[in-house]
Amino acid sequence: MDSKVTSASLSKKLNRRQALKSIGKAAAGVASLSSAPYVFAKQKTSIKVLGTHVTLQPQIREQAMQDLGIDVNFHPKGSAAVLQKASMNPRSFDLYEQWSNSIRPLWASGSIQAIDKKRISYWDEINPLCKTGKVAPDAKLGAGDAPYKILHIQKDGSLGENHTDQMSFLPYVHNVDSFGYNTNIISPGEAYKTESWGWLVDPRYAGKVGIVNAPTIGLFDLALATQAQGLAKFNDVGNLSKDDIDKLFKVLIELKNQRHFSGFWNSVPESVDFMRTGRVVIQSMFSPGVSSLNGMGIPVTFAAPKEGYRGWHGVMCLSSACQGRNKDAAYEYMNWWLSGWPGAFIARQGYYISNPQRSKQHMTQAEWDYWYEGLPAATNLTGTDGKISVQKGNIRNGGSYVKRFSNVAVWNTAMPSYDYSVQKWYEFISS
Repeated sequence: MDSKVTSASLSKKLNRRQALKSIGKAAAGVASLSSAPYVFAKQKTSIKVLGTHVTLQPQIREQAMQDLGIDVNFHPKGSAAVLQKASMNPRSFDLYEQWSNSIRPLWASGSIQAIDKKRISYWDEINPLCKTGKVAPDAKLGAGDAPYKILHIQKDGSLGENHTDQMSFLPYVHNVDSFGYNTNIISPGEAYKTESWGWLVDPRYAGKVGIVNAPTIGLFDLALATQAQGLAKFNDVGNLSKDDIDKLFKVLIELKNQRHFSGFWNSVPESVDFMRTGRVVIQSMFSPGVSSLNGMGIPVTFAAPKEGYRGWHGVMCLSSACQGRNKDAAYEYMNWWLSGWPGAFIARQGYYISNPQRSKQHMTQAEWDYWYEGLPAATNLTGTDGKISVQKGNIRNGGSYVKRFSNVAVWNTAMPSYDYSVQKWYEFISS
Protein backbone atom coordinates (compact mmCIF):
# COMPACT_ATOMS: atom_id res chain seq x y z
CA MET A 1 0.00 0.00 0.00
CA ASP A 2 1.11 3.58 -0.63
CA SER A 3 3.47 5.09 1.93
CA LYS A 4 0.91 7.78 2.70
CA VAL A 5 -1.33 5.12 4.09
CA THR A 6 1.10 3.00 6.13
CA SER A 7 1.21 5.55 8.94
CA ALA A 8 -2.18 4.26 9.98
CA SER A 9 -1.22 0.56 9.81
CA LEU A 10 -1.04 0.12 13.60
CA SER A 11 -4.53 1.44 14.23
CA LYS A 12 -5.86 -0.57 11.30
CA LYS A 13 -4.37 -3.77 12.77
CA LEU A 14 -6.04 -3.02 16.08
CA ASN A 15 -9.35 -2.55 14.29
CA ARG A 16 -9.01 -5.60 12.06
CA ARG A 17 -10.00 -8.26 14.61
CA GLN A 18 -13.19 -6.46 15.62
CA ALA A 19 -14.08 -5.69 12.00
CA LEU A 20 -13.66 -9.32 10.95
CA LYS A 21 -15.64 -10.54 13.96
CA SER A 22 -18.62 -8.38 13.02
CA ILE A 23 -18.39 -9.28 9.34
CA GLY A 24 -18.28 -12.98 10.26
CA LYS A 25 -21.50 -12.61 12.25
CA ALA A 26 -23.21 -11.02 9.28
CA ALA A 27 -22.11 -13.83 6.97
CA ALA A 28 -23.32 -16.48 9.42
CA GLY A 29 -26.73 -14.84 9.57
CA VAL A 30 -27.07 -14.83 5.82
CA ALA A 31 -26.02 -18.46 5.62
CA SER A 32 -28.89 -19.37 7.81
CA LEU A 33 -31.44 -18.04 5.97
CA SER A 34 -22.69 -1.47 -27.93
CA SER A 35 -19.03 -1.44 -27.50
CA ALA A 36 -16.80 1.10 -25.67
CA PRO A 37 -14.98 3.68 -27.79
CA TYR A 38 -11.54 2.14 -27.59
CA VAL A 39 -9.56 -0.81 -26.27
CA PHE A 40 -7.73 -0.39 -22.99
CA ALA A 41 -5.70 -3.62 -22.81
CA LYS A 42 -3.69 -5.72 -25.24
CA GLN A 43 -2.25 -8.51 -23.11
CA LYS A 44 -4.44 -11.44 -22.09
CA THR A 45 -4.78 -11.20 -18.33
CA SER A 46 -7.34 -12.63 -15.94
CA ILE A 47 -8.92 -10.63 -13.11
CA LYS A 48 -11.32 -11.80 -10.41
CA VAL A 49 -14.27 -9.54 -9.55
CA LEU A 50 -16.12 -10.26 -6.31
CA GLY A 51 -19.51 -8.65 -5.81
CA THR A 52 -23.29 -9.01 -5.97
CA HIS A 53 -25.71 -9.91 -8.76
CA VAL A 54 -26.59 -6.21 -9.07
CA THR A 55 -23.58 -5.42 -11.27
CA LEU A 56 -21.97 -8.82 -11.87
CA GLN A 57 -24.15 -9.66 -14.84
CA PRO A 58 -23.18 -11.85 -17.83
CA GLN A 59 -23.74 -9.09 -20.43
CA ILE A 60 -21.36 -6.76 -18.59
CA ARG A 61 -18.68 -9.43 -18.32
CA GLU A 62 -18.94 -10.34 -22.00
CA GLN A 63 -18.75 -6.72 -23.16
CA ALA A 64 -15.78 -5.98 -20.87
CA MET A 65 -13.83 -8.97 -22.18
CA GLN A 66 -14.59 -8.01 -25.77
CA ASP A 67 -13.53 -4.38 -25.27
CA LEU A 68 -10.52 -4.97 -23.01
CA GLY A 69 -9.10 -8.22 -24.32
CA ILE A 70 -8.77 -9.65 -20.82
CA ASP A 71 -10.47 -12.50 -18.99
CA VAL A 72 -12.93 -11.20 -16.41
CA ASN A 73 -14.19 -13.71 -13.86
CA PHE A 74 -17.27 -12.76 -11.86
CA HIS A 75 -17.96 -14.22 -8.42
CA PRO A 76 -21.40 -12.98 -7.29
CA LYS A 77 -22.74 -13.64 -3.80
CA GLY A 78 -25.13 -12.12 -1.28
CA SER A 79 -24.07 -8.78 0.19
CA ALA A 80 -22.93 -9.98 3.63
CA ALA A 81 -21.21 -13.04 2.13
CA VAL A 82 -19.08 -11.01 -0.29
CA LEU A 83 -18.07 -8.59 2.46
CA GLN A 84 -17.01 -11.45 4.69
CA LYS A 85 -15.00 -13.15 1.94
CA ALA A 86 -13.27 -9.96 0.85
CA SER A 87 -12.35 -8.99 4.41
CA MET A 88 -11.04 -12.43 5.29
CA ASN A 89 -9.17 -13.14 2.07
CA PRO A 90 -8.01 -10.25 -0.14
CA ARG A 91 -6.33 -12.81 -2.44
CA SER A 92 -9.77 -14.08 -3.42
CA PHE A 93 -10.38 -11.01 -5.60
CA ASP A 94 -8.70 -8.29 -7.61
CA LEU A 95 -11.69 -5.95 -7.59
CA TYR A 96 -14.60 -5.75 -5.20
CA GLU A 97 -17.99 -4.32 -6.18
CA GLN A 98 -20.63 -3.53 -3.61
CA TRP A 99 -21.98 -0.51 -1.70
CA SER A 100 -20.41 2.30 0.26
CA ASN A 101 -21.48 0.87 3.62
CA SER A 102 -18.83 -1.83 3.12
CA ILE A 103 -15.96 0.68 2.91
CA ARG A 104 -15.28 1.24 6.61
CA PRO A 105 -15.17 -2.52 7.45
CA LEU A 106 -13.02 -3.26 4.38
CA TRP A 107 -10.59 -0.43 5.07
CA ALA A 108 -10.31 -1.43 8.73
CA SER A 109 -9.58 -5.04 7.74
CA GLY A 110 -6.69 -4.03 5.45
CA SER A 111 -8.23 -5.91 2.53
CA ILE A 112 -8.23 -3.00 0.07
CA GLN A 113 -5.53 -0.61 -1.10
CA ALA A 114 -5.69 3.01 -2.12
CA ILE A 115 -6.80 3.82 -5.67
CA ASP A 116 -4.61 6.39 -7.43
CA LYS A 117 -6.95 9.14 -8.61
CA LYS A 118 -4.44 10.14 -11.31
CA ARG A 119 -4.96 6.74 -12.98
CA ILE A 120 -8.72 7.29 -13.30
CA SER A 121 -9.17 8.59 -16.84
CA TYR A 122 -12.53 10.26 -16.30
CA TRP A 123 -12.15 11.71 -12.82
CA ASP A 124 -12.81 15.24 -14.08
CA GLU A 125 -16.14 14.08 -15.54
CA ILE A 126 -17.43 12.60 -12.28
CA ASN A 127 -20.35 14.66 -11.00
CA PRO A 128 -20.52 16.45 -7.61
CA LEU A 129 -22.37 13.72 -5.68
CA CYS A 130 -19.15 12.05 -4.51
CA LYS A 131 -17.10 15.25 -4.55
CA THR A 132 -19.31 17.61 -2.52
CA GLY A 133 -22.26 15.46 -1.49
CA LYS A 134 -24.84 17.40 -3.49
CA VAL A 135 -26.16 17.18 -7.04
CA ALA A 136 -27.97 20.51 -6.59
CA PRO A 137 -27.48 23.44 -4.19
CA ASP A 138 -30.71 22.73 -2.29
CA ALA A 139 -30.25 18.94 -2.13
CA LYS A 140 -30.33 17.19 1.24
CA LEU A 141 -27.02 15.62 2.22
CA GLY A 142 -28.77 12.75 3.97
CA ALA A 143 -27.87 11.21 7.32
CA GLY A 144 -25.07 8.68 7.72
CA ASP A 145 -22.08 8.06 5.48
CA ALA A 146 -22.75 10.18 2.42
CA PRO A 147 -20.12 8.90 -0.07
CA TYR A 148 -18.09 12.12 -0.15
CA LYS A 149 -17.34 11.63 3.56
CA ILE A 150 -15.50 8.33 3.01
CA LEU A 151 -14.07 8.62 -0.51
CA HIS A 152 -10.68 10.24 0.10
CA ILE A 153 -7.85 8.76 2.13
CA GLN A 154 -6.39 11.36 4.45
CA LYS A 155 -2.70 11.83 5.34
CA ASP A 156 -3.18 9.89 8.57
CA GLY A 157 -4.75 6.94 6.75
CA SER A 158 -8.31 7.72 7.79
CA LEU A 159 -11.24 8.24 5.43
CA GLY A 160 -12.49 11.79 5.10
CA GLU A 161 -13.82 14.73 3.09
CA ASN A 162 -10.59 16.53 2.18
CA HIS A 163 -9.64 15.76 -1.41
CA THR A 164 -6.39 13.85 -1.91
CA ASP A 165 -4.85 11.83 -4.75
CA GLN A 166 -5.86 8.58 -3.04
CA MET A 167 -9.35 7.13 -2.91
CA SER A 168 -10.87 4.21 -1.04
CA PHE A 169 -13.19 3.37 -3.94
CA LEU A 170 -14.05 4.23 -7.53
CA PRO A 171 -17.35 6.14 -7.70
CA TYR A 172 -19.47 4.48 -10.37
CA VAL A 173 -23.04 3.09 -10.12
CA HIS A 174 -25.47 4.50 -7.58
CA ASN A 175 -29.15 4.92 -6.89
CA VAL A 176 -31.74 5.65 -4.26
CA ASP A 177 -33.71 2.74 -2.80
CA SER A 178 -37.04 2.44 -1.10
CA PHE A 179 -39.70 -0.24 -1.27
CA GLY A 180 -41.78 -1.75 -4.03
CA TYR A 181 -45.48 -2.53 -3.86
CA ASN A 182 -47.92 -4.39 -6.08
CA THR A 183 -50.49 -1.91 -7.35
CA ASN A 184 -52.92 -4.74 -8.12
CA ILE A 185 -53.24 -5.07 -4.34
CA ILE A 186 -52.21 -1.69 -2.92
CA SER A 187 -53.67 1.48 -4.41
CA PRO A 188 -50.97 3.69 -5.95
CA GLY A 189 -49.78 6.51 -3.73
CA GLU A 190 -48.41 9.91 -4.69
CA ALA A 191 -44.64 10.41 -4.87
CA TYR A 192 -43.19 12.44 -1.97
CA LYS A 193 -46.70 13.10 -0.61
CA THR A 194 -48.53 9.94 0.43
CA GLU A 195 -46.06 7.10 -0.20
CA SER A 196 -44.37 6.40 3.13
CA TRP A 197 -41.81 4.07 4.66
CA GLY A 198 -44.46 3.50 7.33
CA TRP A 199 -46.29 1.22 4.90
CA LEU A 200 -43.72 -1.51 5.66
CA VAL A 201 -45.05 -1.80 9.21
CA ASP A 202 -48.68 -0.94 8.48
CA PRO A 203 -51.02 -3.59 9.96
CA ARG A 204 -53.00 -3.62 6.69
CA TYR A 205 -50.17 -5.56 5.04
CA ALA A 206 -49.38 -7.93 7.91
CA GLY A 207 -48.05 -11.27 6.70
CA LYS A 208 -47.26 -9.92 3.24
CA VAL A 209 -44.13 -7.83 3.93
CA GLY A 210 -40.58 -8.68 2.82
CA ILE A 211 -37.35 -7.08 4.06
CA VAL A 212 -33.80 -7.23 2.67
CA ASN A 213 -31.63 -9.37 4.96
CA ALA A 214 -28.70 -7.00 5.46
CA PRO A 215 -28.00 -5.21 8.74
CA THR A 216 -26.62 -2.05 7.11
CA ILE A 217 -29.55 -1.81 4.69
CA GLY A 218 -32.66 -3.49 6.07
CA LEU A 219 -32.03 -1.88 9.43
CA PHE A 220 -32.46 1.59 7.90
CA ASP A 221 -35.57 0.55 5.98
CA LEU A 222 -37.13 -0.53 9.25
CA ALA A 223 -35.85 2.40 11.29
CA LEU A 224 -37.41 4.79 8.76
CA ALA A 225 -40.58 2.70 8.74
CA THR A 226 -41.07 2.53 12.51
CA GLN A 227 -40.37 6.25 12.86
CA ALA A 228 -42.78 7.12 10.03
CA GLN A 229 -45.48 4.99 11.63
CA GLY A 230 -44.92 6.63 15.03
CA LEU A 231 -43.67 3.44 16.68
CA ALA A 232 -40.24 4.88 17.56
CA LYS A 233 -38.30 8.13 17.33
CA PHE A 234 -34.58 8.65 16.70
CA ASN A 235 -32.41 11.76 16.97
CA ASP A 236 -30.15 10.69 14.10
CA VAL A 237 -31.33 7.80 11.95
CA GLY A 238 -27.86 7.57 10.38
CA ASN A 239 -26.10 7.12 13.71
CA LEU A 240 -28.27 5.06 16.03
CA SER A 241 -27.12 4.65 19.62
CA LYS A 242 -27.35 1.35 21.49
CA ASP A 243 -30.48 2.64 23.21
CA ASP A 244 -31.96 3.53 19.81
CA ILE A 245 -31.15 0.06 18.51
CA ASP A 246 -32.70 -1.60 21.56
CA LYS A 247 -35.83 0.51 21.11
CA LEU A 248 -36.03 -0.32 17.40
CA PHE A 249 -35.59 -4.07 17.79
CA LYS A 250 -38.07 -4.30 20.63
CA VAL A 251 -40.69 -3.05 18.16
CA LEU A 252 -39.43 -5.25 15.33
CA ILE A 253 -39.33 -8.46 17.34
CA GLU A 254 -42.89 -7.84 18.52
CA LEU A 255 -43.97 -7.41 14.90
CA LYS A 256 -42.11 -10.55 13.86
CA ASN A 257 -43.77 -12.54 16.62
CA GLN A 258 -47.09 -11.32 15.25
CA ARG A 259 -46.03 -12.76 11.84
CA HIS A 260 -46.03 -9.33 10.25
CA PHE A 261 -43.01 -10.17 8.08
CA SER A 262 -43.32 -12.90 5.46
CA GLY A 263 -39.60 -13.25 4.84
CA PHE A 264 -36.14 -11.74 4.50
CA TRP A 265 -34.50 -11.91 1.08
CA ASN A 266 -30.77 -12.18 0.37
CA SER A 267 -30.54 -11.41 -3.36
CA VAL A 268 -32.39 -9.55 -6.11
CA PRO A 269 -33.61 -12.79 -7.76
CA GLU A 270 -35.04 -13.89 -4.41
CA SER A 271 -36.84 -10.57 -3.98
CA VAL A 272 -38.37 -11.04 -7.43
CA ASP A 273 -39.61 -14.51 -6.45
CA PHE A 274 -41.15 -13.12 -3.25
CA MET A 275 -43.30 -10.70 -5.25
CA ARG A 276 -43.89 -12.91 -8.30
CA THR A 277 -45.32 -15.77 -6.22
CA GLY A 278 -47.56 -13.50 -4.16
CA ARG A 279 -45.66 -14.23 -0.97
CA VAL A 280 -45.44 -10.47 -0.43
CA VAL A 281 -47.31 -7.43 -1.73
CA ILE A 282 -44.82 -4.88 -0.38
CA GLN A 283 -41.12 -5.15 0.44
CA SER A 284 -37.66 -3.63 0.45
CA MET A 285 -36.55 -3.59 -3.17
CA PHE A 286 -33.69 -2.67 -5.47
CA SER A 287 -34.38 -1.16 -8.88
CA PRO A 288 -33.36 -4.25 -10.96
CA GLY A 289 -35.97 -6.31 -9.11
CA VAL A 290 -38.71 -3.79 -9.90
CA SER A 291 -37.59 -3.66 -13.54
CA SER A 292 -37.64 -7.46 -13.77
CA LEU A 293 -41.13 -7.74 -12.29
CA ASN A 294 -42.47 -5.05 -14.59
CA GLY A 295 -40.97 -6.98 -17.50
CA MET A 296 -43.05 -9.96 -16.36
CA GLY A 297 -46.20 -7.83 -16.40
CA ILE A 298 -46.41 -7.60 -12.61
CA PRO A 299 -47.28 -3.97 -11.74
CA VAL A 300 -44.81 -3.06 -9.02
CA THR A 301 -44.20 0.60 -8.20
CA PHE A 302 -40.88 1.72 -6.69
CA ALA A 303 -42.02 4.19 -4.04
CA ALA A 304 -40.77 7.76 -3.58
CA PRO A 305 -41.32 8.06 0.20
CA LYS A 306 -42.28 11.42 1.63
CA GLU A 307 -39.62 10.90 4.33
CA GLY A 308 -36.89 10.58 1.69
CA TYR A 309 -34.96 7.70 0.14
CA ARG A 310 -32.28 5.41 1.46
CA GLY A 311 -29.32 6.30 -0.75
CA TRP A 312 -26.49 4.03 -1.77
CA HIS A 313 -23.38 4.41 -3.82
CA GLY A 314 -21.64 1.59 -5.59
CA VAL A 315 -17.98 1.13 -4.74
CA MET A 316 -15.31 -0.58 -6.79
CA CYS A 317 -12.33 -1.40 -4.59
CA LEU A 318 -8.84 -2.65 -5.33
CA SER A 319 -7.60 -5.64 -3.35
CA SER A 320 -4.55 -5.07 -1.18
CA ALA A 321 -3.13 -8.27 -2.73
CA CYS A 322 -3.54 -7.07 -6.32
CA GLN A 323 -0.18 -6.16 -7.91
CA GLY A 324 1.69 -6.12 -11.21
CA ARG A 325 -0.13 -6.82 -14.46
CA ASN A 326 -3.32 -7.71 -12.59
CA LYS A 327 -3.30 -4.28 -11.00
CA ASP A 328 -2.87 -2.62 -14.39
CA ALA A 329 -5.78 -4.68 -15.75
CA ALA A 330 -7.88 -3.75 -12.72
CA TYR A 331 -7.37 -0.05 -13.50
CA GLU A 332 -8.29 -0.73 -17.13
CA TYR A 333 -11.52 -2.39 -15.97
CA MET A 334 -12.30 0.52 -13.62
CA ASN A 335 -11.79 3.02 -16.42
CA TRP A 336 -13.90 0.88 -18.74
CA TRP A 337 -16.82 1.16 -16.31
CA LEU A 338 -16.79 4.93 -16.79
CA SER A 339 -16.27 4.79 -20.58
CA GLY A 340 -19.93 5.06 -21.62
CA TRP A 341 -21.41 1.68 -22.55
CA PRO A 342 -21.62 0.24 -19.00
CA GLY A 343 -23.41 3.33 -17.67
CA ALA A 344 -25.96 3.12 -20.47
CA PHE A 345 -26.49 -0.59 -19.80
CA ILE A 346 -27.18 -0.20 -16.08
CA ALA A 347 -29.43 2.82 -16.75
CA ARG A 348 -31.89 0.31 -18.24
CA GLN A 349 -32.25 -1.29 -14.82
CA GLY A 350 -32.74 2.08 -13.16
CA TYR A 351 -29.17 2.77 -12.00
CA TYR A 352 -27.09 5.89 -12.51
CA ILE A 353 -23.40 6.34 -13.35
CA SER A 354 -21.07 8.97 -11.91
CA ASN A 355 -20.28 10.54 -15.32
CA PRO A 356 -23.65 10.24 -17.08
CA GLN A 357 -22.93 12.53 -20.02
CA ARG A 358 -20.48 9.98 -21.44
CA SER A 359 -23.16 7.29 -21.30
CA LYS A 360 -25.78 9.51 -22.90
CA GLN A 361 -24.32 8.86 -26.36
CA HIS A 362 -25.01 5.13 -25.87
CA MET A 363 -28.68 5.70 -25.00
CA THR A 364 -31.66 6.66 -27.11
CA GLN A 365 -33.19 10.06 -26.42
CA ALA A 366 -36.27 8.29 -25.04
CA GLU A 367 -34.11 6.32 -22.60
CA TRP A 368 -32.22 9.39 -21.42
CA ASP A 369 -35.38 11.42 -21.00
CA TYR A 370 -37.10 8.70 -18.96
CA TRP A 371 -34.27 7.45 -16.75
CA TYR A 372 -32.34 10.68 -16.12
CA GLU A 373 -34.72 13.55 -16.82
CA GLY A 374 -37.91 12.10 -15.32
CA LEU A 375 -39.91 12.73 -18.51
CA PRO A 376 -42.66 10.48 -19.92
CA ALA A 377 -41.34 7.55 -21.96
CA ALA A 378 -41.66 8.48 -25.64
CA THR A 379 -41.62 4.78 -26.58
CA ASN A 380 -41.73 1.42 -24.86
CA LEU A 381 -38.37 0.85 -23.15
CA THR A 382 -36.63 -2.45 -22.55
CA GLY A 383 -34.69 -3.50 -19.48
CA THR A 384 -31.30 -5.22 -19.42
CA ASP A 385 -33.05 -8.52 -20.14
CA GLY A 386 -34.47 -7.18 -23.41
CA LYS A 387 -38.07 -7.31 -22.14
CA ILE A 388 -40.29 -4.24 -22.06
CA SER A 389 -40.05 -2.81 -18.55
CA VAL A 390 -41.41 0.69 -19.22
CA GLN A 391 -44.56 1.35 -21.19
CA LYS A 392 -44.85 4.37 -23.48
CA GLY A 393 -46.15 7.37 -21.55
CA ASN A 394 -44.98 6.16 -18.13
CA ILE A 395 -43.06 8.53 -15.86
CA ARG A 396 -40.38 7.28 -13.49
CA ASN A 397 -41.70 7.47 -9.95
CA GLY A 398 -39.70 10.05 -8.03
CA GLY A 399 -38.81 12.05 -11.11
CA SER A 400 -35.42 13.04 -12.43
CA TYR A 401 -31.94 12.10 -11.24
CA VAL A 402 -31.52 15.48 -9.55
CA LYS A 403 -34.94 15.30 -7.90
CA ARG A 404 -34.35 11.81 -6.52
CA PHE A 405 -30.86 12.57 -5.20
CA SER A 406 -32.10 15.79 -3.64
CA ASN A 407 -34.33 13.70 -1.38
CA VAL A 408 -32.06 11.26 0.45
CA ALA A 409 -33.06 10.64 4.07
CA VAL A 410 -30.16 8.34 4.96
CA TRP A 411 -27.27 6.57 3.25
CA ASN A 412 -26.34 2.92 3.68
CA THR A 413 -23.91 3.17 6.59
CA ALA A 414 -21.72 1.08 8.87
CA MET A 415 -22.46 3.08 12.03
CA PRO A 416 -20.18 3.37 15.08
CA SER A 417 -22.70 0.97 16.66
CA TYR A 418 -22.19 -1.44 13.72
CA ASP A 419 -21.05 -4.40 15.88
CA TYR A 420 -24.03 -4.12 18.18
CA SER A 421 -26.49 -3.57 15.31
CA VAL A 422 -25.26 -6.74 13.57
CA GLN A 423 -25.79 -8.73 16.76
CA LYS A 424 -29.31 -7.36 17.23
CA TRP A 425 -30.19 -7.84 13.56
CA TYR A 426 -29.53 -11.56 13.68
CA GLU A 427 -31.30 -11.92 17.00
CA PHE A 428 -34.27 -10.38 15.21
CA ILE A 429 -33.94 -12.62 12.13
CA SER A 430 -33.75 -15.77 14.25
CA SER A 431 -36.39 -14.77 16.82
